[in-house]
Amino acid sequence: MNSLLLLSILLPSILTFTIGILMSKPLLVWLTKNKIWKRVSVSKAIDGKEATISAMIHNDHERKTPRMGGLIIWISVLAATLIFYFLDLFSDADLANKLDFTSRAQTWIPLFSLLSGGILGAIDDLSVSEYFKKSGTYIGGGLALKARLLFVFLISLFIGYWFVYKLGMSTISVPFVGVLHFGPLIFTTILVLLTLATYAGGVIDGIDGLSGGVMMAIYTSFGVIAMIRTQYDLAALCFAVVAGILAFLWYNIPPAKFYNSETGMTPLLLTIVIIAYLLDAVFQLLIVGGLLYITVLSNIIQILSKKYRGKKVFQVAPIHHHFQSIGMPSHQVTMRYWVVSYVLGILGILITLI
Repeated sequence: MNSLLLLSILLPSILTFTIGILMSKPLLVWLTKNKIWKRVSVSKAIDGKEATISAMIHNDHERKTPRMGGLIIWISVLAATLIFYFLDLFSDADLANKLDFTSRAQTWIPLFSLLSGGILGAIDDLSVSEYFKKSGTYIGGGLALKARLLFVFLISLFIGYWFVYKLGMSTISVPFVGVLHFGPLIFTTILVLLTLATYAGGVIDGIDGLSGGVMMAIYTSFGVIAMIRTQYDLAALCFAVVAGILAFLWYNIPPAKFYNSETGMTPLLLTIVIIAYLLDAVFQLLIVGGLLYITVLSNIIQILSKKYRGKKVFQVAPIHHHFQSIGMPSHQVTMRYWVVSYVLGILGILITLI
């Protein structure tokens, strides 16, 4: 790999980080001024029953920490993307052309999901907060769960159509097994189900620095996988997202000045599924994003156990809050999740190299 190519992959991340840091302070002032935090503390579990332990852990009504910190991530990425796009448009320099990582085959759809997912998440967060007078219908406020799932379903359905009929994709590679061929309907169905499962992994957001560190590890891993697959525009996008997350984490590490919340997690989760498909690394996503799926599974186990056994498996779900409830400090939970995420990321990269 020549130095110019490496520069074109990494330089967008520097600009993204710079934009993210510069917008953080004004954003924090606006969020605080407009009271963009939860109006009510967590009081009920996802099954509708009282959640006394969860309420004690979150304590939202006392902390009044603003939501929507995730704006830093996707706005800084999109801003850097536009700067390099217009730089290439109005310049004939070879470097300007290399720095523009927008391409129909690689980054159009991921950038679209960043924007659309970010807008959905922002609407949800605003409806949870003091910004709107009327609270939402979902537990803790916000958009109804059915409405959010419907949006994610429609987006993934559109992406499945684009993959099959615009990009000609209909296969998934499975390490040690080979290439699996699917018809358009089955391929799209798998994409929709994986997208919904990954989106549900947003419940991993709940401890200062947790979701940011986990998503940073996932995007770093897929940036490396993109370089291995020689899809350099996708690699540049992945590392730009990592830079946006780093800018966000500057103010999210304990004690957090703001939270990632739906504004950040929705676009990050939707986009990583798309990137996994574009890189033909769906299996790797199941490994690298393992903590996301374990978190979702812990919620499912808890709900089913309470319904059919009349008792809980965990003191509180999702599982990272269980660790808190048994006495593990929140910063220790966060750092251990970061460590495990990077180990899983390395494993995913190694599988790609086999």
